[in-house]
Amino acid sequence: MQTLDVIVHTISLASSTSRSYELRAADGGALPSFEAGAHIDVHLGPSLVRQYSLCNSPREKGRYLICVRRDDAGRGGSRTLHRDLTVGRRLRISPPRNHFPLVAAGHHVLVAGGIGITPVLSMAEALAARGASFVLHHYTSSAAEAPLLERLQSSALGERAVVHHSDQGDTVRAGLPAELQVPEADTAVYVCGPDGFMTHVVAEATAAGWHPGQLHTERFAPTAPPSAEAEAEAGDGDGDRDRDRDGAKAGVAAEFTVRIASTGTGYRVPADRTIAEVLTAHGVEVELSCEQGICGACLTPVLAGEPDHRDEVQTPDERAAGDRITICCSRARSPELLLGL
Repeated sequence: MQTLDVIVHTISLASSTSRSYELRAADGGALPSFEAGAHIDVHLGPSLVRQYSLCNSPREKGRYLICVRRDDAGRGGSRTLHRDLTVGRRLRISPPRNHFPLVAAGHHVLVAGGIGITPVLSMAEALAARGASFVLHHYTSSAAEAPLLERLQSSALGERAVVHHSDQGDTVRAGLPAELQVPEADTAVYVCGPDGFMTHVVAEATAAGWHPGQLHTERFAPTAPPSAEAEAEAGDGDGDRDRDRDGAKAGVAAEFTVRIASTGTGYRVPADRTIAEVLTAHGVEVELSCEQGICGACLTPVLAGEPDHRDEVQTPDERAAGDRITICCSRARSPELLLGL
């Protein structure tokens, strides 16, 4: 997997529990361009890789900006960043990837919960630069806990942003933003935040008549598949953008075979192991990152067979096509899958 060497250029407080980290190329050169909604992998140790959304404007070519909320109940990514990262620290990161891109629309409604503001803020910057029509709603627990609030309110985005604080009784459960109460044909809706927050917004918007194709989300952690009893602990996703979560592997499932198209070799995948684990154990080189089905790094072509999708990366149409699978978490509905490896 290609990586980039960067230096932690600055660190600043983004809220009482969040910090912003500005990353610049270690050699002083330019960094690869990115589009709003993109994220990077940050390598924090030999087996500690976390994904963070870029929250600065895509027009900025010389730096990446990430914002991380400390989550002491997570798997350690945010704690490591808050504890160990200092100005001047050298890091390896991946080039930006984007599974949450802006689509063309006459109007965009951006809805963020907590640290879910990170990709949404980049989207707002991109839309503002285009002179596009949009509104941004940011739901937080309090002003002190609201990440990047000062930047949001002091910038040109402030007049298009509405901030809601639950400690003042202003929550999304009291009602959807006015812009979502009546569907508009040429409007795209983007929702990012804790799982419960997104589930509620999408359910209410769907009930109000919005078409599923208009509603775009990016989750911090995979939802448990209905057939996986062992995945009952879904985590509350309380705003940590590093997507920390235990129990990422699939739960109870049948065995099946994966066959590699280039060699014709088949490998049995038992119920308690993932496709990626089996292939790696047999020396088959695969690309992995989050190993939770939320980054898309391991998407692999499916040439034959029916996948049992358990990722949060592909759209409903992409899942229905059945021509790619996240081998880190998804399984098979058919006895065998032929993979384009």
